Formats: sequence, structure tokens, C-alpha cells
Amino acid sequence: MGDIAVWVAALTGGTAVLASWVTNLGNVRAARVQAEASAQAQHRGRVRESRRGAYLELMEHAHVIGELYRQVIDAFHQITDLDQQLTRFEELRSELREAYDPLMHSVRVVILEGPPATAEAAQGVLDAAQQGNRCLWRITCGDADAHARFDEVQGAYLRHLSRFVEAARVAMEAS
Repeated sequence: MGDIAVWVAALTGGTAVLASWVTNLGNVRAARVQAEASAQAQHRGRVRESRRGAYLELMEHAHVIGELYRQVIDAFHQITDLDQQLTRFEELRSELREAYDPLMHSVRVVILEGPPATAEAAQGVLDAAQQGNRCLWRITCGDADAHARFDEVQGAYLRHLSRFVEAARVAMEAS
């Protein structure tokens, strides 16, 4: 009977050691999976906040440009003297040039941050702003069709901005 007790004790001890080893191995794997999941969640959070900041910055700069475009339209309707109107357009062109660089920078950041649909929409906003600025330049040069063209370009700018806002919203929901 002594031999059986030794064998039972050895088998029980071996089983306990094996069970402990398997449990430890499972805990290590679970900890690794949990750490990887946590790192991925933190990364997604950083990407989300980075994109959100870039989108908000672009919308802020785009709003400044849109407000200047509204002032151009107001100048057409409110200033009747052509010399005063031309002076006001030159002032607005100068302000638009100053506002364009921050918009361009924020569009480049959005392009870097992605995703592609949002980057394309941001580029559309920048292209529309560039067309608006060119059109205002043509107005100051005395181009007869420039006023009607500016109305079209300003409308296109607002549509591009709306597309960007929608693309940014979709991108934020997806992340």
C-alpha cells in the first residue's frame, strides 16, 4: 500500500504542477491580448482626436473664407460707387490672401490624417477657395462676367464645405 500512496502522491503533485503551468500560460496570453487591445484602443483614440482637431481647424479657417466671400457679395449690393467698390474688393482680396494660407495648411493636415474621402473633400474646399480668389481678382481687373461668376463660385465653395463637413462626420462615426 505504501507504493500506491507514493504513486498517487506523485501523480497528484504532477497534475497540480501541470495545471499550475497551464493556468500560468493562459494568464500570460490573456495579459498579452489585453495589453494589445488596450494599446490599439489608445491608438484609435489618439487618431480620432487628431482627426477631430484637424477637421475642426479646417472648418474654422473655411468659415473665415466664407465670411469674406459674404462680404464681397455685400459690397456688390451695398456699395454703389465703383471706385469705393473697387477699393473694398482690393481690401477683401488682401484679407482672403491672408486667410488662404491657414486654410491650405489645415487642408494638408486633413489630407495627412485621412481617410481618403475626407481628404478629397478637404481638397475640394481648397480648390473652390482658390477659384473664388481668382474670380475676385478678375473682378478687380474689371471683368464684366466676374460678378456672376463669383456668385457661382461662392455657391460651389459652400457646397464643397458642406461635403467636407459630411465626410468628416462620417469619418468620426467610423473611428
